[in-house]
Amino acid sequence: MSMSFDELKAKTEAGEIDTVLVCFVDMQGRLLGKRFHAGHFINGAYAETHCCNYLLATDLEMTTPDGYASTSWEKGYGDYTMKPDLGTLRLMPWLEGTAMVLCDMLDHDTHAEVPHSPRAILKKQLRRLEALGYEAIMATELEFFLFDKSYEEIRKGGFRDLEPISGYNEDYHIFQTTKEEHVMRPIRNHLWNAGIPIECTKGEAEAGQEELNIKYAAALDTADYHTIAKHAIKEIAWQQGHAASFLPKWHHDRVGSSSHVHQSLWQDGRNVFFDKDADLGMSQLMKHYMAGMLKYAPDYTYFLAPYINSYKRFQVGSFAPTRTIWSVDNRTAGFRLCGAGTKAVRVECRVGGSDLNPYLAMAVQLAAGIAGIEEALELSPPFSGDAYVGDEGMIPGTLRDARATLKGSDMLRAAMGDDVVDHYVRAAEVEIEDFDRVVTDYEIARGFERC
Repeated sequence: MSMSFDELKAKTEAGEIDTVLVCFVDMQGRLLGKRFHAGHFINGAYAETHCCNYLLATDLEMTTPDGYASTSWEKGYGDYTMKPDLGTLRLMPWLEGTAMVLCDMLDHDTHAEVPHSPRAILKKQLRRLEALGYEAIMATELEFFLFDKSYEEIRKGGFRDLEPISGYNEDYHIFQTTKEEHVMRPIRNHLWNAGIPIECTKGEAEAGQEELNIKYAAALDTADYHTIAKHAIKEIAWQQGHAASFLPKWHHDRVGSSSHVHQSLWQDGRNVFFDKDADLGMSQLMKHYMAGMLKYAPDYTYFLAPYINSYKRFQVGSFAPTRTIWSVDNRTAGFRLCGAGTKAVRVECRVGGSDLNPYLAMAVQLAAGIAGIEEALELSPPFSGDAYVGDEGMIPGTLRDARATLKGSDMLRAAMGDDVVDHYVRAAEVEIEDFDRVVTDYEIARGFERC
């Protein structure tokens, strides 16, 4: 469960907790940090600890790429300060005697927030929204695949001949998901007991594909919940001898995994996207916000699809969108109006893949929505029909394209700062450069004999 610092003290003194994971969220959305003895944490480490600043300028392999302004060999790779946010203290019930806390990343000398750290990026947009008088209420859906073998077995097998935990499409399938309850039941229960407001799990539209739904919450809480849940899913699957993967497209013949983001703006406990007298229940504020999301979707696509593989998911007829258009309760469009005509009216962004960092993805959508409000943008009429037909408003088709639109985004530079945009432009370049130097199995099999 979530807990106060006094509760942590009491549980530590009672011998119920002996370890505290002191974590921060890296660029890739992973939990990094240290394991503290609980006694040392409550005696002083709760105030701060430190880590190398390369950890917010690295890639999935934890290398130290050049080209980042914030950190380099020349600058000596100094420290950042990790400042625990004690409001995020909670049990990790799937790990014996263990609690965890999330940290904000601070400059070692000035103690100012590190501007390109994911939590700081989201908090900046929330402050902008607060200045306008609004609060963002959001929810994310987590899709992933469970595989029959463990991470270790799959790695030793060279990531070949992957077999999902089930043999057929299990979308809403109760019998097949019963066979997976040795993994999914502890995921639901442990996360609930960690204070994450779990709603449900279900089979998704492919063999071995799962979805976890968490109740909507304030935006920063939602990002925290998403990150902790994703981490827990991997650990609990590993404990049960299986691998869970959030790779958006693990096989070209299989459906990809997404992370849809639902959002609305609230004021004084009321959804201000709702206007009972308006068509579809959409207030003028909501229309401006959605118009901003649509106009600037190419600018922020990188933060919804940050890797080469991310773009393999955008396929016709796959329930992954290919166009940045909106429609009413239509799963072929990039943006879906949900709850039309009700107090629950909201917009669902369907572009993001399961590999997104929720803090970054939510921040840039908020920035685009704020721009739509400030510019009083007009929302186009809703699309009707099959959104896969047509070529207007296409989602950037490759990481190279998304990197280019990010680099040229005046809106995001104004909202987030040049230093932050340039930092993540470099992150995209690192992924592209690494991929470009690798000879793939596809190239060898296609051309070894025949070219």
